[in-house]
Amino acid sequence: MKIRFGYVATALDLWDASPSKTVTFKSYSTLPKEERLDKLKFITAQNIHHTKRILCYNIAHEIELYRFSSALVPLATHPEVNWDYITPFKDDWKELGRLLKKYEIRPSFHPGQFTLFTSPREEVAINAVKDMEYHYALLEAMGVHKEGVINIHIGGAYGDKESALKRFSYHLQKLPTHIKEQMTLENDDKTYTSEETLLTCEKEKVAMVFDYHHHMANHLEDDLASYLPRIFNTWENSTNPPKVHISSPKSEKAFRSHADFVSLDFILPFLKIAKEFNQDFDIMVEAKQKNLAMMKLVEDIAKIRGVKRISGAAVEW
Repeated sequence: MKIRFGYVATALDLWDASPSKTVTFKSYSTLPKEERLDKLKFITAQNIHHTKRILCYNIAHEIELYRFSSALVPLATHPEVNWDYITPFKDDWKELGRLLKKYEIRPSFHPGQFTLFTSPREEVAINAVKDMEYHYALLEAMGVHKEGVINIHIGGAYGDKESALKRFSYHLQKLPTHIKEQMTLENDDKTYTSEETLLTCEKEKVAMVFDYHHHMANHLEDDLASYLPRIFNTWENSTNPPKVHISSPKSEKAFRSHADFVSLDFILPFLKIAKEFNQDFDIMVEAKQKNLAMMKLVEDIAKIRGVKRISGAAVEW
C-alpha cells in the first residue's frame, strides 16, 4: 500500500509566500476607476509568483499533492467586477501547469463553505455554479483540468435532509458536465455523515473524498471497514488514486477544530483499517501548521514497523 502526502496552500517555512493575498470589494470600490484593474492584476501576479515558489518547494521536497488557494484571484466571481483573470496571465498559468505535469504533482481546489447546491435560494445555487466555473477555469488555464479535482461538501440540511438532497441533485444539473467530472464530495463534521455522502456520490457518480476527522466528529454507530472499499471504488473511473483528508482535533472540547499538527494516535485506527484493503491512496493533511505538520506526520508514520519511507512525502506499508 502506497500513501502519498500533501498539504494546503501555503508552505510556512517560505518567507512571505502567501498565495492568498486579496482586496475587499469595499477597498476596490474606493479606488479611482482607472486604478482598479491594475490593483487586481498586481495582487494576482503576486499570488501566482508565490504559488510558483511553493511548487518549487514541493518539487525539492518530493511532495506530489498540493491544494491551491481558492483566493488566487481577487474578486474573481464578484458580480460587480467580472474581470478577465486568464488572458493577462496566460503564460504564468501555463508555467504552473508545466511544473505540475513535469513533476507529477496532483492538484486540487477546495471552494469555500458558500459553494452550496442545497440552498433553497436559487441565487445561491447559481453562485455555486459560477464558483465551480472559476476553479475549473484556473485548472484549464494550467492545462491540468483532467488531473485536478474541485472538492466541495454537500451543504446544509435546512431542517430537512431529504429535501436538501433533492435540491442538491436538482441544482447539480446546472453544473456543466465537464466540471462535474472533476468534482468530488466530502463528508462533513456536522451534517452529512460518511455514509450519507457516499450514497450521494454513488447516485451522482462522483468520487468521494473521505475526511477521517469529520467522520469521527459526525458518524453513526457503523463500521467504517464495511464501506471504506465502496468509498475507494468511487474513484474507479479516475486516473488518480482515492484521496483522504487527515487532521486531528485541537482538543476534546474543540473537537471539530484542526490542531496544529496531526496526532498519529488519532489517525492510526483509520490507517490500520485502510491497510486491510491494500489500496494505494493519497492523504491531504489539513493541519494548521500545513507543510510542517505534513512532514512531521510522514516522519511519524515512517517509524511504524513495516512502513518504509520511499520519498520525501510518500511511504509504503
